[in-house]
Amino acid sequence: MEIILRKDHDKLGKIGEVVKVKDGYARNYLIPRGIAYIASEPNKKRLENDLKQQSWREQKDRKHAEVLSEKLKNVSCTIPMQVGEEDKLFGSVTSQHIAENLEKEGYKIDKRKILLEEPIKSLGIYSVPLKLHPEVEATIKVWVVKE
Repeated sequence: MEIILRKDHDKLGKIGEVVKVKDGYARNYLIPRGIAYIASEPNKKRLENDLKQQSWREQKDRKHAEVLSEKLKNVSCTIPMQVGEEDKLFGSVTSQHIAENLEKEGYKIDKRKILLEEPIKSLGIYSVPLKLHPEVEATIKVWVVKE
């Protein structure tokens, strides 16, 4: 059976390619999961329309991320933490803490977009990168202070 790929697939090819696969694989796996269409003229037009919409959505998301990146340049968040002897933190500052603090300031950012290599375990000022879009990054300052 010939199919048109809707998504990139490691073993079969890239979006829009027409490939030949076994009937059962196409009917039971690829088509129900939205990875492919049956190869026909209406489906080729449908794929073109889907690609235009996806491109438009990606441009919109990128513009939104760029605007947010500009706003975040001047943002710093202060996170008060309990400390023990020699100013060691009880626990650590994680991306969840930073996301909650940014939400209080009016910026809703998913904790998975905060690129914190390892949790912060001491007082100080840190530059934390954010990946807002595959092509757009921002950096914020995080102040970890005594509670």
